[in-house]
Amino acid sequence: MRPTQAADLRRAFAFVRPHASRLILVLGISLISTLLSLATPLLTRDLIDRALLGRDAEALRRIVLLFAGLGLASYGLTVVSGLRYTRVSAEILFEMRAALYAHLQRQSPRFYARTRLGDIVARINSDIGEIQRIVAEVALAWVGNVLFLAGCVAMLVWLDWRLALLSATVLPPSLLALVQYRRRMESRVADVRQRSADIGSFLIETLQAHTLVVASNAQARELSRFRQLNDRFIAALMRLQRISYGAGGIPGLLVSLGASAVFLYGGLRVVEGSLTLGTFGAFMAYQMRLMAPVQALMGLYTALATARVSWGRVTQLLDAPIEVVETDTPVTLGPTVRGDLAVSHLSIRTERDVQVLDDVSWTLPAGQSLAVVGASGSGKSTIAAVLLRLIDPDAGVVTLDDVDVRHLRLADVRRHIRLVEQEPTLLHATLRENLCYGLERGQQANAAHADTDDELWAAVDAAGLREFVARLPEGFDTMVGERGLQLSAGERQRVALARAFLARPAVLVLDEPTAALDPDAERAVVAGYRRVMQGRTTVVISHRRDVAMAADLVVLLHEGRVSEAGPPEDLLRRGGRFAAMFQAAAPAGELR
Repeated sequence: MRPTQAADLRRAFAFVRPHASRLILVLGISLISTLLSLATPLLTRDLIDRALLGRDAEALRRIVLLFAGLGLASYGLTVVSGLRYTRVSAEILFEMRAALYAHLQRQSPRFYARTRLGDIVARINSDIGEIQRIVAEVALAWVGNVLFLAGCVAMLVWLDWRLALLSATVLPPSLLALVQYRRRMESRVADVRQRSADIGSFLIETLQAHTLVVASNAQARELSRFRQLNDRFIAALMRLQRISYGAGGIPGLLVSLGASAVFLYGGLRVVEGSLTLGTFGAFMAYQMRLMAPVQALMGLYTALATARVSWGRVTQLLDAPIEVVETDTPVTLGPTVRGDLAVSHLSIRTERDVQVLDDVSWTLPAGQSLAVVGASGSGKSTIAAVLLRLIDPDAGVVTLDDVDVRHLRLADVRRHIRLVEQEPTLLHATLRENLCYGLERGQQANAAHADTDDELWAAVDAAGLREFVARLPEGFDTMVGERGLQLSAGERQRVALARAFLARPAVLVLDEPTAALDPDAERAVVAGYRRVMQGRTTVVISHRRDVAMAADLVVLLHEGRVSEAGPPEDLLRRGGRFAAMFQAAAPAGELR
């Protein structure tokens, strides 16, 4: 076994180990069921020699009853072990999926920028689903078949060692053929998995871009791309199936030829009188039962090769490094956070070695607001990601209350610093659930069962949403639709603002908070967030004049560096780059 395979097995068994006692019980039940099944063919000898040839009716009745009793007992134990194993295996596979999901949640935006969402979904859903299917359907069957095969071989040797030896001659070439096919199969399985992920990525991308596709009259072109991807998937699937048929068919054919030889040799010995008909009948009963576990194990071997490929694809995601991690001994913030925020000599380069931020520094005292402005691509939104430790800078420090945020618990950073994104995310849930999403679990429960909605209404007022919510037929309990698409872009933005206000953070970071709003709504939101966030530190990333002028301080970024900084009125009076970027007559007050 290669070192990587051994490491994969150790990682997989780490999920199994906590359930070892329950699995041992299942295996014990399965062993008893197998032993009962093994006893059944042996009754064939007595049935033929004593009951039928000996014309013993009492023996016939006794043997038939024993047949029925053993069959019922074996069936009952098989059902019990199967159901118990299904539950245990489902729990184990959920823990695998949960571990992968938790790992993905810790990844930075850079990871998602370079990894296709369809590929991630395929691995967390299809690949782990395939592992779950194989484990649930195959693993217990594999154990049962191994036990039954070993018992059959032992009974065959006990009944007649010469016939058993003849039966075993086909096993080495069968196993050799299986190993040869397995090596080719793993690459074919990996190809099918990737082609399936390609289709998933295509569907996610084009369905999310539905408006663009339709508006561009690109439906036929995208359907053609879909067909090409599907043709590649079918071609990969057919290559896999050809290998699969060879892997199961050729070894099975060899086993059948071996059985034919046993029929011939055993039959001749019965004719000669050196073997009783009952013994030969029992031997053939075991021989016929031997073929089923042998062929099943060959198929299971193929299935396990498929599972190994899927597990390898899953471990690729599990092995993706986490860029943002806590220190071994993180600092815990006290019950009161002032909100003093400072950025010192911040520098960040992209993976393509493009300088995004270059030696950026500013200080924001608690309770004050700062507007970060600049042309597109100047690094404004990157600052938001750094403040929340979604990414870490290559150089420089961000401090909250004079503590480096890299030394704080991540949960504390994201509890006391909240972000409203330029394109906010809403869940397919009620308006209340979306507003309360940023609260702690206990706060969510209180909000869901509160007698009054005073805090919700205060947050909604601040975001300029009171009239909108008042018009909703079910108020806060109205469903907002998938990704909030039953709301307009401006309404989604204001729901996100209200959600952040409701969380009462020490620091609020707004990334283009009024980009989707009309001038009247913008003025209402600006007035609202200044009122609600009074006494809280606010960082606003914006192109809007009204937003920038409402801030206590302004930092102008140009090509990743701080070009100008100070109160907005002072920057206007200086007549520098900040003043030049605004069009005084522009009704919306946007930056150029």
